[in-house]
Amino acid sequence: MIVLKATQDKLLAVLQSVSGIVERRHTLPILANLLIRKTGSSVQLTTSDLEIQIRTTAELDGDAGSFTTTVGARKLIDILRTMPADQTVSLESNQAKLILKGGKSKFTLQTLPAEDFPLVQEAASFGPAFSVPQKTLKDLLGQVSFAMAVHDIRYYLNGILFVAEGKQLSLVATDGHRLAYASATLDVEVPKQEVILPRKTVLELQRLLSDAGGENQPHIEMQFASNQAKFSFGGMEFVSKLVEGKFPDYNRVIPRHHKNSVTLGRQPLLASLQRTAILTSEKFKGVRLNVEPGTLRVASNNAEQEEAVDELDIDYGGDSIEIGFNVSYLIDALANMDQDMVKIDLQDANSSALVTIPENATFKYVVMPMRI
Repeated sequence: MIVLKATQDKLLAVLQSVSGIVERRHTLPILANLLIRKTGSSVQLTTSDLEIQIRTTAELDGDAGSFTTTVGARKLIDILRTMPADQTVSLESNQAKLILKGGKSKFTLQTLPAEDFPLVQEAASFGPAFSVPQKTLKDLLGQVSFAMAVHDIRYYLNGILFVAEGKQLSLVATDGHRLAYASATLDVEVPKQEVILPRKTVLELQRLLSDAGGENQPHIEMQFASNQAKFSFGGMEFVSKLVEGKFPDYNRVIPRHHKNSVTLGRQPLLASLQRTAILTSEKFKGVRLNVEPGTLRVASNNAEQEEAVDELDIDYGGDSIEIGFNVSYLIDALANMDQDMVKIDLQDANSSALVTIPENATFKYVVMPMRI
């Protein structure tokens, strides 16, 4: 039977939306596959890595009837990518194989039984559902995701903390050296919920969410259980395991009463840091910031005794402070912002710095100083 029939661009878009989580190498071979379930003219596609499961339903032509199988997701995508966008392609079932046809090309692919595909067991009870525009969530993730830890032994840092309370959704990420916080206002009141989303889920959401704005902008619906999160958007259902563990108390980390603050252009500061970063050593990414009335001096050096010094004129009348930072941490934060101006609050050489957007309390970035 013809399982599905569609143009290359339509089928490829549907496949790519679910296949981001599929690993090429897996201990369970079937996890490299895509579960295809056909009922009537609608085809449901599901992928899983045992911790995340993504499912989408598409209306695709083909013979009427019911059919299920699994086939290699990456192979299917790789083959489709080599075909013209407007070409009609079809998938036919033939005994334990699937035949992909397009133009004069024909590919015979091996399948594995659908009943062997390990679906993620959904949590018995989820908390109340609430929704936000996809663009809002995508922007929040973009503002904090760079500060997530990578392969940290403190596994609860390898993800993002979601806090929904009242009419506010806050996201927090930290790797122990820096912390990023961003928040947005919700349309509805929600009871307090705190969950930690794993790194892979965060990256996948960033890839899939739409950044379309406007009146009819697409929304994403969220629901949290004790060990699972469920997202529904754009005809897709996304279920993810949560990271268990206690996230650090971010409110204690964010400095409140630094007495010195300087507001300056984000772009000039970013350019200055990028210039001086060239002469930092690979292992030791340290730069020195000298803040004095009227001037900010950025300096770096390396083991070859090379040195870079860059100066910016600033409107500042506070204490003279010399403080060291890992330059990558400052560049990451500034590169992920799109505002013109940035405000930096400082106390002394040994206290963490607070980077914010002037007149805007929804974003905060804390970075620990470094001994140089």
